[in-house]
Amino acid sequence: MIIQPIVDLAAICARKGIKNIILSPGSRCAPITLAFARHPELHCRTISDERSAAFIALGMAQQLKKPVVLVCTSGTAALNYAPAVAEAYFQQIPLLVITADRPAEWIDQWDGQTIRQEKIYGNHIKSSYTFPDEFSTDDKIWHAHRIVNEAINNSSNFPAGPVHINIPLREPFYPDANEAFNYALPVPIVDQVQSEITLEEEAKIKLKNTLERFNRILVVPGQQTPCRKSQEFIDQIAQRHQAIVVTDTISNLQSEHTINYHDQFLPIYGHGGLYPDLIISFGKSIISKSLKLFLRKSGAEHWHIQPGGYSPDTYQGLSKLIHSSSTSFLKFLSESLEAKESEFSKAWKVANESIGHSLPKVLENAEFGEWKAIETILNKVPEHSKIHLANSMAVRYVNFLGPRKQEIICNRGTSGIDGSNSTAVGCTFTTKDFVTLFTGDLAFFYDRNAFWHNYTYNNLRVVLLNNHAGGIFRLIDGPSRQPELEEFFETKQSLNAENLAKDFNFHYSTASNKEDLDEALLDFYHPSIRPRILEITSDSKKNQEVITWIKSSLSTTLNKK
Repeated sequence: MIIQPIVDLAAICARKGIKNIILSPGSRCAPITLAFARHPELHCRTISDERSAAFIALGMAQQLKKPVVLVCTSGTAALNYAPAVAEAYFQQIPLLVITADRPAEWIDQWDGQTIRQEKIYGNHIKSSYTFPDEFSTDDKIWHAHRIVNEAINNSSNFPAGPVHINIPLREPFYPDANEAFNYALPVPIVDQVQSEITLEEEAKIKLKNTLERFNRILVVPGQQTPCRKSQEFIDQIAQRHQAIVVTDTISNLQSEHTINYHDQFLPIYGHGGLYPDLIISFGKSIISKSLKLFLRKSGAEHWHIQPGGYSPDTYQGLSKLIHSSSTSFLKFLSESLEAKESEFSKAWKVANESIGHSLPKVLENAEFGEWKAIETILNKVPEHSKIHLANSMAVRYVNFLGPRKQEIICNRGTSGIDGSNSTAVGCTFTTKDFVTLFTGDLAFFYDRNAFWHNYTYNNLRVVLLNNHAGGIFRLIDGPSRQPELEEFFETKQSLNAENLAKDFNFHYSTASNKEDLDEALLDFYHPSIRPRILEITSDSKKNQEVITWIKSSLSTTLNKK
C-alpha cells in the first residue's frame, strides 16, 4: 500500500534541491526506501553498514554543502548513525536523518527491532521531528509536509547540521505490483532566502576605535573549507604586518605569509615576546594543543567572528561575539588596522622561518619512518585534489609539515578515529579529482566496511601508516610512562592491508624504506580502474625515536637564533 505523504517526502526533497540519498537495507523502512529509490531525479546508493553509511553521507555533504539524506530501518540501525551525527553536528554539516520506527503503542512491548527512537540523538542534533503515524485528515498530511520543509531548511540554516525525522510505520510496507508512485501532486514548498551577514556602519566605527587599544593582534582561523576571498584578506593582513595570522592545516588558509609551524616552535620557544593582547578567531576548532594552551596562558582578549549561534570560550578570554561573515569582517579588518612591523610580528616570523628553513634538511637527515614517508608522499599528491586525514598521528604529521595547496579535510568535530575511511569514500562520490586518505592502522581497520558496497571509487588513494599499534600514545606523556602502555593503550594488532585489498579489489603496494616508497609512488597517482592502497610499515618505538630526534634537532636550530 502506497503511503502518499511518504512519497511526498521524497518529492519535497527533490524540489528543494536534495539529490543524494544513502539507504541501508531493512523492512520497516521499505516505504521510505521505495519512495526515494523510484524518484527519477534522486541518486540513491545502498550501504549496508549504517555506521559507515552515515559517514559516507557526511563526506558527501561536506563537499556538496547541501543536505544528504540517510534512511535506515528501526532498532539499533538508528543508533549506528550516532557517531556520524555527532561529527556532523560539531562540524556543522547538513544531514537529513530519516529512521523508520514502530508505532508508539508498540514501544517497550518486546516487539522485534524496537527501541526508544524519539530524540535518539539527544543533544547532538539540531532538531528532531516525529512524523504522523496515520494520515486520516488533511491536517495530518499538512503536518507531515510542514515537518519535511522545516527539517530541510533547519539543516542548512547557520550553523548547518544534522536533523532527524523519525517515522512510525504500520504494515503493510510494500505496494502492490500495479501501484504507481505519484510525485507530481501539489505539495507545499517553503523556500528560504539567505544573505551574507555584514557589520553595520555604527558597529564598524565602534570596533575600529576599540582596535586602537591593541598592539599585538593574533588572527587564528579554525577548521573550514577553502575560501578564496578569505585567503586574499588573510594574506593581505599578514603581508602588511597588520596582524599575525596563525594557521593550522585544517583551516585551509595556510600560505607563505601565515604562521604555519607554531606546533613545533611554541613548545620550545620562549613565549614572552609572542603573547598577543587580542585574539581574533573565526571558523571551528584548531588542531594544535600547544597553540590552545599558549593562547589560554596569554590572558589576551578574544573576539570570535561568526554569523550566529553559540560560541565556545576556547581560549578562556572571550569578550566579543561578533555576528558577521568571516570574509566581511576580514575585509573590515584589512581596512582598519595600521600597517606596521613590530617586535611582536618579527618574533613570530623569525621563529616560523627558522622552522620552515630547517625542517626539510632535518627530515632529509632523519631515519625512515612515518614522518619522512608522509613528507615524501605529500610532495607527489596532485595539486588539484583533496586530502583526507584520519585523527591521531596522520593529521598531526601533516600539520607539522606546513602549507598545502590541496583542500584538507579531517573529522575534527569529535576527533574520533571512526569513520575516516567512509568519509573519504563519500568525498570520492562527489568529485573526479584524486582523494588521498592518510590514516593510521587502528582507524583504517576499524572502518573497513567503508569499502563494503557496490560502487566505484577509483579516484581514492589510501596511505596506510601501519605500525601495528596506536603510536600516538608513545608521544603523550601520561600513557607513555605507564607499564601498561603496549597492552592497554597502544593496543597491538598484527593485521596488514593485503587481504583487505584483495577482498575489496584495491591495487596494493607496501613500503618499509625510502627505496620501496619511491618505487611505489611511480604510478600511485596514475589513473586506474581500481583504488589504490599504499601501506607504510614501521615500528612504533622507532617512530617515537625518529620524532624525538627531529624535534630535538629543530629545537637546537631555534635556540641558536
